[in-house]
Amino acid sequence: MLVFASIPVFLLVEVLLWMAVPGLPQMLTQLGSAMLLMAFALLIISALLGISKIVARSVSDYSSSKQRVQRRLLFVQGRQEQVKRLFYFKTVQLKYFSELNRKRLLKANNRKHIRSLSKAIDKDLLSIKKRIPSATFKQLQQENTRYRDQQDIEALLELQQKISTIM
Repeated sequence: MLVFASIPVFLLVEVLLWMAVPGLPQMLTQLGSAMLLMAFALLIISALLGISKIVARSVSDYSSSKQRVQRRLLFVQGRQEQVKRLFYFKTVQLKYFSELNRKRLLKANNRKHIRSLSKAIDKDLLSIKKRIPSATFKQLQQENTRYRDQQDIEALLELQQKISTIM
């Protein structure tokens, strides 16, 4: 309103200057300037009051019990999601390590059985040593050693079958 009221004052100043009235245009110019300055000051003050009102309302909303409950609920939900993810990754980790351990134990068990099978083949070879030529005996011993070193259980079983047919 003050801005719109200052416009006719400035127009009046122009008319008075055109009519060459001394002194009055200068006072009216100061009055129009003061009105514009007051308008802008009121605009800034109302903006500051509006901002402070919005801030006060935001602070009161933030500290309200409804918002506290909502924040607490969101925190609990976030924590539940975190626990679910942690549980999932722990189960994946446990499965991985148990599978790794199972494979390690299986490999150790296979090595143990291969050694015991190789020893049994050695005993069988020693028991038929006198009935077979020494070149065949050495060849069978070499095959036993090679298959044991290669961890080839199928070849060791075939070798045992071969020796048992010779017996």
